[in-house]
Amino acid sequence: MNDEANDRANDETINCEPEHLARDKALQHAMAGDIAHLRGVGSQLTTRYAAAARAARIHGSDLSYLRRLLATTPGRDSVELLLQLLGEQGAAAGEAGLELPLMATVLAQHQPAAVLAQAVFADVPEGDRLGELRTCLFHELLLRGVDPDEFPALRPGSRMHPLSWLPDRRRALETAPDFTRHSANGSAGSVKTGLPETDGRLDPPTPRPTEASPLRNSVTVDEHDLILTAVEGNWGYAEAWVFRPEQPIAPDRVPALLPTLPMDCVAGLGPTGRYEIAARPVGDIWSLLFATSAVGGCYGTGRYGAWGRLRAWRSLAGLCGAPFSASAGEVELRAEQCTWFHFETDAEFFHNEIGNDYGIAALSPDGRRLAVLAATDTD
Repeated sequence: MNDEANDRANDETINCEPEHLARDKALQHAMAGDIAHLRGVGSQLTTRYAAAARAARIHGSDLSYLRRLLATTPGRDSVELLLQLLGEQGAAAGEAGLELPLMATVLAQHQPAAVLAQAVFADVPEGDRLGELRTCLFHELLLRGVDPDEFPALRPGSRMHPLSWLPDRRRALETAPDFTRHSANGSAGSVKTGLPETDGRLDPPTPRPTEASPLRNSVTVDEHDLILTAVEGNWGYAEAWVFRPEQPIAPDRVPALLPTLPMDCVAGLGPTGRYEIAARPVGDIWSLLFATSAVGGCYGTGRYGAWGRLRAWRSLAGLCGAPFSASAGEVELRAEQCTWFHFETDAEFFHNEIGNDYGIAALSPDGRRLAVLAATDTD
């Protein structure tokens, strides 16, 4: 019998209504100095607690598999049963373990939009606990090309949710979103961080000048945190810098300028170390930020499509210099006016061990602000 079977057999002895500690009696034994009795009680409680924890892990794993199985089985019946189970589980144990953003991305991958509009968004019951699922699902479907005008019921009702900041239609800069692939047994995905082989390449000739730039990093705490939003929590390490020159920087100067700036991501590179850079359209930058957040890396499972979308937009806002209070439309306008660069180096900052390493630079249209994000999936 394997370990899981043993655990299941042991679980059968657990009473659904656990026996509580008789605290008054325990206090009497303590006051009488009968520590041996308390030792026995403590051992018994520890054994019960360990058995209950094993049972909770097993049941949680089984419920997670069943939710995935239903979400990946096409058809309205499986979706409606999934919603029923999610509601029951939420009522029994709270929403924390329901994986609602994950359920939204799995449903969007495996179920037709028409089925979801009928089964998930129509006839929402009073006291419904699945608002997070519906809000996430709306954005998941948008990113997959679903036109909300064809399915008016898909629109989430709450305007107080953080995701309501996002555009209610897929924008032109949201090109080629890269999603994690899901099945009943798990998920898989990777972030494509490589530069194009030829398009937009601006690699400066070597040996490069090594004279340090007089520019100094002036990033604020708010700018730093906003720029790193897409990377936070699921990649190894990232840093952000902002430079504000007195004289405008021309876009064609940026490739040669970056290796001379006081940044960890180019420190120790030298005149001949590998340094590759390309000009990229803003859509390519958004796609890279989206994949970073939605798919994640070795240090996390990612935020999935809806929250990955929000985090990509927030990082884009930080890079293009939009204030935190800016609307999505204002961020989009600023981002489209910036000049964008994507670079890689062999500096020590980038471990270059598993392929997930990149740098992004954004130059404002007036040339007076240069923001840089560097990320590695190895800490």
